[in-house]
Amino acid sequence: MAHPTLASNHRRLLITGASGFLGWHLARAAQATWQVEGTYHHHSPPLPGVKLHCIDLTDAIALKEWLAQVAPDAVIHTAALSQPNRCEQEPDLSYAMNVEATRVLAQICGDSGTDRFANRHIPFAFTSTDQVFDGQAAPYDETSPPSPISVYGRHKVEAEAIIQTAHPNAVICRMPLLYGPPSPTAECFLQGFLRTLEAGQPLHLFTDEFRTPAYVEDAAAGLLLALEKASGLLHLGGPDRLSRYDFGLHLAEVFGFDKTLLVPSKQADVPMPAARPADVSSGSRRAIDLGYRPRGVVAGLRATKAWPYR
Repeated sequence: MAHPTLASNHRRLLITGASGFLGWHLARAAQATWQVEGTYHHHSPPLPGVKLHCIDLTDAIALKEWLAQVAPDAVIHTAALSQPNRCEQEPDLSYAMNVEATRVLAQICGDSGTDRFANRHIPFAFTSTDQVFDGQAAPYDETSPPSPISVYGRHKVEAEAIIQTAHPNAVICRMPLLYGPPSPTAECFLQGFLRTLEAGQPLHLFTDEFRTPAYVEDAAAGLLLALEKASGLLHLGGPDRLSRYDFGLHLAEVFGFDKTLLVPSKQADVPMPAARPADVSSGSRRAIDLGYRPRGVVAGLRATKAWPYR
């Protein structure tokens, strides 16, 4: 179900996880067409023009009461426990954050009990992940059956199913590996890569793990597009299928690092709590047909380099 007038008159958009890497970039981008409010838990992010709320999304009762008071015109739920290894080690916290908080938001947005929203659903977009797949049948599109191999992936699949029941008009955006400049309160994997290379240290990167990474500002634009035009499942992958090592080669080229610092390695070389799918590259034709325009990795890395801080 499309929402063609959602962004036409500066109505209020609530973004959960505005202090996160994606959420911060999304909140900045959304201000062009929305009055933006955001949630954070521990660290209030610098976001001029955005009204911020300190909220514990795992407190279901308080969350329900607060959301009824805020009564936003639309919600994009980016807040998550998104580190697969931590989810594996703390499954209860992962469930509370990735499943139960999502359940509360989807139920309220799908069947709001406030007078203001009587008989009207609140448009809702959810950020899921390419980790819902086992990596054995890439490339994946929206018709591919989920087959998660980690706690993180299983909890995101459960959250997807809850949303599809509680709010059938919601859009579930499966996000790829995201990269770009950090927010003031959150980084992505790229910053760790840069610190290692800037120190002249070897960087071990997998040659047998493939993704379709997306530049974070493009992903944010894709989420805003999805909220306006889509429902159901939507993949927001980038255009390039790359291994971590391939990504590192592009990184070294764009930033001028010595490529000999990049050390090819295999997933099996680094034991980790969470299983990692070998290839979760995604096809994003449906999103592209809606107007999604993710740039290639080289262009995204150049954009990252051009930021005043990294």
